Parts: sequence; structure tokens; C-alpha cells
Amino acid sequence: QVQLVESGGGLVQAGDSLELSCAASGWAVYNIVMGWFRQAPGKEREFVAGIGWNDGRTVYADSVKGRFIISKKVATNSLYLQMSSLKPEDTAVYYCAADRRTNVGQSELEYASWGQGTQVTVSS
Repeated sequence: QVQLVESGGGLVQAGDSLELSCAASGWAVYNIVMGWFRQAPGKEREFVAGIGWNDGRTVYADSVKGRFIISKKVATNSLYLQMSSLKPEDTAVYYCAADRRTNVGQSELEYASWGQGTQVTVSS
């Protein structure tokens, strides 16, 4: 499995922007997909966005389309999530995930490696 470490969470106000980062190590980082999930209190973990490491194809949850951008930096094996126009309902623990495959899945069952999570809190 690949080791994933998230950073960048924090407390922001509604309408603000925030960028999350995820550093990957352990695997040879190719032929994988990486994604962001989030889990709000009392709710199940849900897919936010994913990206194919080789082709850069991106997939977004409807709830974040137009507000969040997922990207990667191959040179540093890093994954990012640029979040804009944040809403209180975006408050959650955000997790970075990875799996050795090429198609971006939206189920947490499709990802074998997970980071420890980073808290994002959006106040109204």
C-alpha cells in the first residue's frame, strides 16, 4: 500500500477558499488513481473528487462541481484539492485515498490506501 499524508485543513468562513494537500509515498506512483473523500459527523464517508494519475482524468461529486478542483503534481507525488466558495455543509474530515488501478471509482470500497484525514470546518 501507499502511504498518504494529508495537510491543509482548518477553520474558515463561508465563501472562503482552502487547499488540501496529500503526499504519497511507498508505491511507484503510476497506474494509480487518487481521490478525496469526506465524512461529516453522523454521516457516511462520501466521494468528493478523483483523478487518474496517468491521464489526469477527473471526476467530481455533483455537490462540489464548479467549486472544487482536484489536481496532481507528478514531480512530488502530491495530490491537491482546491476548494472555493466553501459552505457550512462542506464541514467534514477530508481523506486522501489511492488505489492501483486506472479508472476513477467513486466508492470508498475501490480504494485500498487511506490517509489519516484532515478536518475542514466552515463557519456560517
